[in-house]
Amino acid sequence: MIDVRRAEAAVKRARVAAALQQMAGEGTPITFAGVARAAEVSTWLVYAPGMRQAVEAARARQSSNPHLPARQRHGRDPDSATATDLALARAEIARLRAERDEQRRQLALALGARMDEMAKADLVARLDELARHNAQLVAAAAQHRSDDAALKARVVELEDDLAAARTSLRRMIRTENSAPARP
Repeated sequence: MIDVRRAEAAVKRARVAAALQQMAGEGTPITFAGVARAAEVSTWLVYAPGMRQAVEAARARQSSNPHLPARQRHGRDPDSATATDLALARAEIARLRAERDEQRRQLALALGARMDEMAKADLVARLDELARHNAQLVAAAAQHRSDDAALKARVVELEDDLAAARTSLRRMIRTENSAPARP
């Protein structure tokens, strides 16, 4: 069973080597996934020790081979590549600008909400302060009403005493005036 597996592995490795030669001869860009598809093996095998080095070496030879046209070396025409790269760069710039604008908008909203929260906190503190002051004023007003009632009662009492003193004084004056003179 081990021998069968070794034989299958050798066949698959030979298919990878053949696919590398064919792709290099045709000028097809050599990639790990492309080699795996061409050889009809798993990508795991292409990345396995020994195979990985072979694929990387073939890629290095292909990218450094000046005899191949640029289209075959890079997999595209240089003029169309530049135009495509430019279009992709512009699209990326537009996407990044839109993302930046959205982030600025979100930041402005968050900042505004934070300012509102700070203003609300200040208002709540001011309302608490005013409520305490109002409670003090209500207590002082109640104390003043109580003092006012006590003072009014005292005024009535003093007026009664004054009236009694006047009445008593009048009696004394009458009594003194009506009494015979003393020798």
